[in-house]
Amino acid sequence: MAQHKNDNLETLLEIFTFPKMKVLENNLTAVIEIFLLGFQVSQDLRIFLFCLLLMVYFGTICGNLLIIALVSTSKILHTPMYFFISQLSITDILVITAVAPKLLHVLLNNGGTITVNGCIIQFYFLGGAETVECFLLAVMSYDRYVAICKPLHYNAIMKSGYCVILTLIYWVLGFSIVLIYLITIAKLNFCGPNVIDHIFCDILPLVELSCSDTYIFHLQMFLLSIPIAFIPISIIVVSYIYIVVSVLKIPSSIGRHKAFSTCSSHLIVVSIYFWTMISVYVVPTNGQSSTINKIQSLLYTVFTPFINPIIYSLRNKEFIKAIKKQVIKM
Repeated sequence: MAQHKNDNLETLLEIFTFPKMKVLENNLTAVIEIFLLGFQVSQDLRIFLFCLLLMVYFGTICGNLLIIALVSTSKILHTPMYFFISQLSITDILVITAVAPKLLHVLLNNGGTITVNGCIIQFYFLGGAETVECFLLAVMSYDRYVAICKPLHYNAIMKSGYCVILTLIYWVLGFSIVLIYLITIAKLNFCGPNVIDHIFCDILPLVELSCSDTYIFHLQMFLLSIPIAFIPISIIVVSYIYIVVSVLKIPSSIGRHKAFSTCSSHLIVVSIYFWTMISVYVVPTNGQSSTINKIQSLLYTVFTPFINPIIYSLRNKEFIKAIKKQVIKM
C-alpha cells in the first residue's frame, strides 16, 4: 500500500513538474502554473473531507454573516466591543473564502493547478485578512482593558468615531504590509519544480519554489513580523496583565467573575488563533510530516473562522437576547 502511494505521488510529480512555462531572457524556463498536491489520501477520505469542509465553509459564512447582521440591527449590540466583533467576522469570512473554494476543488480532483499570479493573489487576501485580524485582536484587548481598568472613562475613550478611525487604520495598514510581500514575491523568478505539497498557496512553500535569491524576502519577513505579530501580542499581554491586576483588587468574588467573563471569549479566540499561527510559521517544521503541516494550516484558515462565531454567540447572553428578539419579530 505504501509503495503504491509513493508510485502515485511520483506519477503526479512527473506529470505536473513542467507544465505551462515561458522562457526568460537568460534562457531559464519560468513556471507560470503551480500544482497543489492537497491531501494524497484515498478517494473515500477525500470525499469525506470535501463534504466536511463544504459544511464548515457554509456554516462559517452563515455564522459570521449572522453576527454582522445582529450587530448592525440590534441596539443592545451597538457598543465598541460588538463593533470589533463584527469586524472580526468580516476578516474570518475573507480568510476562509481565500482558501476554501480552491481547497474544495483540489480535494475533489486529487490535486489542482493554479497560476503563479493566482497563487500570489490568494496569498494577498489571506495574508491581508490574517494581518488585520492580528491588529483587531490587539485592539479588542485594549477595549477590554479600558472597560475593566478605566470604566468611568470608557465612553469618553472608546467613542464611535474613534473606533471607526481605528478600524480604517488597521484595515489599510494590514493590507499595505502584505502588499510589500506581494511586490517582493512578484519580482522572484520561478524556474524549477512547480509542485507545492500543500493545500493552498501559502507564502513559505511558494517562495521555496523560486530560483531567485530569497535573502531579501526572508529578511523582510523577519522585520515585518514585528508589526504583524510581536506588537499585537505585546499589546494583548500587557492589557491582560493590567486586567488581571485590576480584577484581583475587586473585593467580591461575583464582581471578579463578572469582570473575567467579559474577557473569556476574547481570550479563547486569541489563544486558538495565535497558537495555530505560531505552530505553522514560528515553530520549526523539521521532522514534521507534510500532513501535520496541512492539518495545522487547516486549523487557522478554516476551523478557526468557523469556531469564532460559535464562541462569541453561545457564550454571550446579549447575543442570545438579540437572536431571540429577531426570531420574535419574524
